[in-house]
Amino acid sequence: MKILVIHDPNLDLLGRREPEVYGATTLAEIDRQLTYLARELRVEVKIRQLAGEGEIVRAIGSALGLFDGILINPAGYTHTSVAIRDALAGAGLPAVEVHLSNTAAREEFRHRSLSAPVTLGQVIGFGATSYLLGLRGLVAALA
Repeated sequence: MKILVIHDPNLDLLGRREPEVYGATTLAEIDRQLTYLARELRVEVKIRQLAGEGEIVRAIGSALGLFDGILINPAGYTHTSVAIRDALAGAGLPAVEVHLSNTAAREEFRHRSLSAPVTLGQVIGFGATSYLLGLRGLVAALA
């Protein structure tokens, strides 16, 4: 089983960017945790951090036939990108959306996810653990 993990814009700043909101864990640490968990679950992960909306759409679109599912943190694009939502729907791959912070407890504009309706589910608000819970959920759904 192969899972594509996509980190979207600004996640490369984790550990320095608003630690009171996103925690002190760096993206490199999250990637290490995901890689370790993937080995434990006997799945393969390819992890990509992409900044541009077009790059993200291309990565999702090219995943069909190469991956069994997608774990994605759409970051700020969660609330604005119809293109990423449509790419997830069009790819036809099971996907799980994750967020470090509890988006429902933040600013009003963060309360709505355009991509959530085309995913299996969301894991939000558990910091870096959101990724691990999301990977576990996706693998269980695919099994």
